[in-house]
Amino acid sequence: MLNILIAGASGMIGSLIVESCLQKDEIKQVTSITRKPSGIQHAKLIEVIHTDFLDFSAIEHHFAYQDVCFYCIGVYTGAVPEKAFNTITIDYTKAFAEMLQRKSPNATFCFLSGQGADQLEKSRVLFAKSKGIAENILLHLNFPATYLFRPGYIYPVSPRKEPNLMYTIIRLIFKPIAAIYPNIGISSIDLAHSMVYIGLNKGNQTIYENADIRAIVKNRQ
Repeated sequence: MLNILIAGASGMIGSLIVESCLQKDEIKQVTSITRKPSGIQHAKLIEVIHTDFLDFSAIEHHFAYQDVCFYCIGVYTGAVPEKAFNTITIDYTKAFAEMLQRKSPNATFCFLSGQGADQLEKSRVLFAKSKGIAENILLHLNFPATYLFRPGYIYPVSPRKEPNLMYTIIRLIFKPIAAIYPNIGISSIDLAHSMVYIGLNKGNQTIYENADIRAIVKNRQ
């Protein structure tokens, strides 16, 4: 029986991962570190309300005895100033992962990154450079298994308010474009289920690009 730790459960992918994990018999407990209650009531779910994502010392006991972590905290480029973007993308990830490494050093770490993440840390694109830095931090922590998921555009299966006009347009044209260029993106459900599958069953590679994630979906059909 597995214990699962989730960060970012209030987001599109994190919420789907929580839902998937709660349905699996091999999972004993799901601990969600979140800023606000989700409203979900389930015997397996423990919600830990925490606001300081740079310091987890007050709740460090919740990081102990964890088997698999799904880290899905992120912010859209342009939604916050560059400094705040780096804090959320890099510093939050570092603080969370370091606490998990101290309390559950044998855990599997599944990180929601993004297409174009640059581990050379030289990209002029803020998203690419910041995600690359975060990936390197995780790899240097030497968890027994670290999986980096780099989806392209994530198509929201459930209705939502889009963060900006660009995302509204992309959502409208995604399906016809994906029919021609399938690796442009992936649906939110397919991404979440693929992350859970790899997290629970282990994978044969560290980085999963959009095409690799789609292959997981296809092979499981």
